[in-house]
Amino acid sequence: MGKGRFLLLPGSLAARRAAHEGRKAIREAELSDTIRYGIIGSGMMGIEHIMNINIIPGARVTAIADPHQGSRDWGRATAEGEIAVHDDYRDMLASGAVDAVIVATPNYTHAAVLDDIFETSLHVLCEKPLCTTIEDARKAAARAKTHKGVFWVGMEYRYMPPVTRFVEEVHGGRTGRLKMFAIREHRFPFLKKIGDWNRFSRNTGGTLVEKSCHYFDMMRHVVQSEPVRIYASGGQDVNHLDERYDGAVPDILDNAFVIVDFANGVRAMHDLCMFAEGSRNQEEMSAVGDSGKIECLIPESNLVFGTRQPKKVEVEHVAVRDDVLKAGYHHGASYYQHLAFQRAIRENGPAQVTADDGLRAVAMGLAAHRSIDEGRPVSMSEFGL
Repeated sequence: MGKGRFLLLPGSLAARRAAHEGRKAIREAELSDTIRYGIIGSGMMGIEHIMNINIIPGARVTAIADPHQGSRDWGRATAEGEIAVHDDYRDMLASGAVDAVIVATPNYTHAAVLDDIFETSLHVLCEKPLCTTIEDARKAAARAKTHKGVFWVGMEYRYMPPVTRFVEEVHGGRTGRLKMFAIREHRFPFLKKIGDWNRFSRNTGGTLVEKSCHYFDMMRHVVQSEPVRIYASGGQDVNHLDERYDGAVPDILDNAFVIVDFANGVRAMHDLCMFAEGSRNQEEMSAVGDSGKIECLIPESNLVFGTRQPKKVEVEHVAVRDDVLKAGYHHGASYYQHLAFQRAIRENGPAQVTADDGLRAVAMGLAAHRSIDEGRPVSMSEFGL
């Protein structure tokens, strides 16, 4: 053998030590390349984030924070491996044990939680809505511009595989010049939450902020223009009318129609009903241009393509991995959103859904509520947009 070289015999002490050091080096390399996530709020949406992070290579939940014992226990049971558990998220922020945080707390707490996160350089994915008021949303959007970490707003509906394909086809010109865009969500009522916080608009921002900000974001994403005017009609006609919380009756809308005029001339409509469990599909999107139409149906996961000349209709199924479907309640959207968020972190790239996107979605929801309350069209200029 040449000078300085030696033979490692199987089972020898030197061989075992070398193998141990090799495994240790591999583990350290894997850990150094792993993005450590902290979950702030381990209720239903926080759990969905944990389930998706569990199946993403190079990602691991290392800490959760929630003031409620039951939620902490749920989070601990769902996360893989040992994690730190906090009842105060500020302890997590100061721990040095996370690289990125997911904000999945009640809507009305977002502003205060974000104030603390902005004092760090952590990457952050903040669940929708960004905030519940235009003032808080504007403040968060301004601070996000100078935040050192990636700041991403959780508008996961963009990332449902059938919706992603739908948007690609619309932007690729398959409908011709887009003229009309409609989004229908016909679904079950709001679920119960800890402390019943989601029964009152003062906590949620209102149904058209809490629920429909997803769809207002989707409108801007598809139409590729900014809204200028919003007309809406809605009410609370069926749900939660017999409920009382400290003597107060819930005030959250359970149905609405919203029409949005965009600067480029496209019109969009949102049709929401939250007492329509008996529906074949929960979400239906329709884009109509001067030469054709595309529909997207969820959870069927089908796209329907129609052309005017020749008159023809075709149906295409968009498959989604079973393990991805099982990791949440949004048709695989959270998984693909996390892949994009992780890519932005690793490549120091921009967020695909910015705080400004979050601000504008909140403003559109608030404008729709104002239109309902005051019985008039509402200009987005009333919100400084």
